[in-house]
Amino acid sequence: MSIYSPQLVATQEEYLLALNNAEALKNSPFKDVRDGAASLLVSARERLQLLDVPEHQIKQLNKTRKVMKGLHIHSPFDGIVMKIGARDGQRITPNTELYKIADLSRIWVIVDLYEDDMPWVQEGDTANMQVAGIPGRIFKGKVTFIYPYLEAKTRTLKVRLEFDNPELALKPEMFANVVVNASKQFNAVVVPLEAIIRTGEQEQVFVQRGVGKFEPRKVTLGVEADGLVQIISGLNAGEQVVTSGQFLIDSESKLQEATAKMMESLNAPSGSDAVDMQGMDMSEDIQMDDMNMDGM
Repeated sequence: MSIYSPQLVATQEEYLLALNNAEALKNSPFKDVRDGAASLLVSARERLQLLDVPEHQIKQLNKTRKVMKGLHIHSPFDGIVMKIGARDGQRITPNTELYKIADLSRIWVIVDLYEDDMPWVQEGDTANMQVAGIPGRIFKGKVTFIYPYLEAKTRTLKVRLEFDNPELALKPEMFANVVVNASKQFNAVVVPLEAIIRTGEQEQVFVQRGVGKFEPRKVTLGVEADGLVQIISGLNAGEQVVTSGQFLIDSESKLQEATAKMMESLNAPSGSDAVDMQGMDMSEDIQMDDMNMDGM
């Protein structure tokens, strides 16, 4: 881009005067005069450099000794012009965005992380990304920065990932599905994801206590990956859990509990309070004789 500025023109004139003066006085018998002329030339050249006048145009000044009306401005790096903010002949100010240039050979991807996932993600973790516009392709990157604050409205934490994009296949403003490979958890207790029953208030699994006997167990979940989920508390390593038919067991157990409560109500003395059918205790073992327990 070429730009005209009265300040740039005046600075060129000062440089040429200093250049001519230094050449005229370089053979002066007085050392102070020679040094003063040389120092003035250095100052004039530095002023041009501080105004971002490119080196090739300073050399052109030295050669032609003519002031140039328009001086060139060069991008400090290679990239793609994303936006042009100034046109030919337009008056600009320090607030004018002249050009927006981006190097898309390596891109940033900003993802939102829920609070529950914060302890598992660290800088340096790898990530896999898929975009709808390029089906079937998986891009591999890594976590390079974790923002130190949460978004007030969404209560999420922003994480920056970096991906190589040598073919420029990834475009700005694309939406993507990202899987962050969290730091390894050693000696973790894990169960298949399908073993978890989510009631809305808590998560639980059914643990086998014997042949045809199962116990509902409340558990606290950790990180999920590859069809497995970590159990932080509520389950010990080696215990067997049900991975299919849990809802049939759950329904059967509640039906047995309800029947038992109703029988107690019928046998209760006259005038006793009605039985509350909500929140029944499920801590007892559940006997299931005719259930097919595939996928244990």
